[in-house]
Amino acid sequence: MVADDQELVRSGFTMILDAQPGIEVVAEAGDGVEALEAVRRHTPDVLLLDIRMPVMDGIEAARAVCAESTCRVVMLTTFDVDSYVYDALYAGASGFLLKDVRRDDLVHAVRVVAAGDSLLAPSVTRRLIADFVRRGRTTESVSVTTSPAQRLAVLTAREEETLRLLARGLSNAEIAAAFVVSEHTVKTHVSNVLSKLALRDRVQAVICAYESGLVVAGETTDAND
Repeated sequence: MVADDQELVRSGFTMILDAQPGIEVVAEAGDGVEALEAVRRHTPDVLLLDIRMPVMDGIEAARAVCAESTCRVVMLTTFDVDSYVYDALYAGASGFLLKDVRRDDLVHAVRVVAAGDSLLAPSVTRRLIADFVRRGRTTESVSVTTSPAQRLAVLTAREEETLRLLARGLSNAEIAAAFVVSEHTVKTHVSNVLSKLALRDRVQAVICAYESGLVVAGETTDAND
């Protein structure tokens, strides 16, 4: 589903996605209220949601969608540095795309998110998360009832290291190479991390790692340090 108050953007994304095998755009919306109602009616797998919309903005809509459905939300923004992105990540969004995204990257993003992964690959996303945590903002944090140290105590040593590498932006393949194991084994570790920490996806896992102090903004991505 595509929600954007700019008709040209909305129809353009819809046309691109509808032309792809295995992808169907089931609905469009021009504001947050329409988006929420359409999600309830059509139960899409993925929602492309503009951050700035009338009636109900994208952040509020994302929060509602993520709270009451399994639909995965990708936020759309005009700028690569947007303060609203911080709120979007904490609202439960699985990542964000710039509106000038290339056709192939748009299609890839939808497939990645539909498969249960998150848009952590773009360095700008990791920068935003790191900057968010560095500012010390804790409103609607993913760690709610326990301290960060207590929260991570449920992880095994290998799961904690998996979380550390996730937060540094490594892919499953790169983590597998660092551990000298198969990607399937890494996927199991990632699944265990998300389950034990009650996290929605990899985006929240990254935020949790920064908030807990497991990873510090600016650290090297060298998996062997």
